[in-house]
Amino acid sequence: MARLGRRSSSDTPKKQGRIAKTVTQLTQVYTMTRKVDPAVVWWMLGAFVAVLAVVVGIGLALGGAWWVYLIIGAPLAFLVALIIMARRAERAAFAQMVGQPGASTAALKGLRRGWNYDEAPVQIDPRTQDLVFRAVGPPGVVLVTEGPAPRSTKLAETERKRVNRVLPNVPVHILQVGDGKDQVPLRKVAGTMTRMKPALDKGQVSEVAKRLRALGGVKPPVPKGIDPFKVRPDRRAGRGR
Repeated sequence: MARLGRRSSSDTPKKQGRIAKTVTQLTQVYTMTRKVDPAVVWWMLGAFVAVLAVVVGIGLALGGAWWVYLIIGAPLAFLVALIIMARRAERAAFAQMVGQPGASTAALKGLRRGWNYDEAPVQIDPRTQDLVFRAVGPPGVVLVTEGPAPRSTKLAETERKRVNRVLPNVPVHILQVGDGKDQVPLRKVAGTMTRMKPALDKGQVSEVAKRLRALGGVKPPVPKGIDPFKVRPDRRAGRGR
């Protein structure tokens, strides 16, 4: 009995620790979101009041005690407010990443199961920092580009030809990331790719991903002025000094 009592008493701090951790995380998300999107306060408050009013209104229409429905509606209203905050937080996070090299990787992490993607770019322009990322899923191969359309599209076409040489019968799509015409905003990349028409089954997706991994990605460019065939090894380093 004593042991059982000790276990139950030790479980209480763990539960309190989880609650405190959750509250801390929610506070951090709210603080970050409010800095980028000050209107989140009013969106959350409006959602909370609207849901609470609807629940209480339904209660009054059914002839129940309003305070009972107020108690029932408060947790539901709070949950809806949290959902609103989560969506605004996601938008705020993507807004902070717009224009940063490699931001597409964060968007690709939002893809559902059944997709394979490379975190490193498969094509890169060292001078302009235009990038092309590659993902494989039910629609086939999707090339996600970063940078002005004329330059990044040229990079993507280079990668398309590279893929077609290995997998001539697999569809290859080019997705231009940006806020301009015929471009997809960063926060909508995953959703746009998921809604593409499927062309491969699960087994084919896995096989295509393996073939492309064997194909590899880009190699880092050699710095200007360095001839890799004339570089002399450090003999002292080779002796462990």
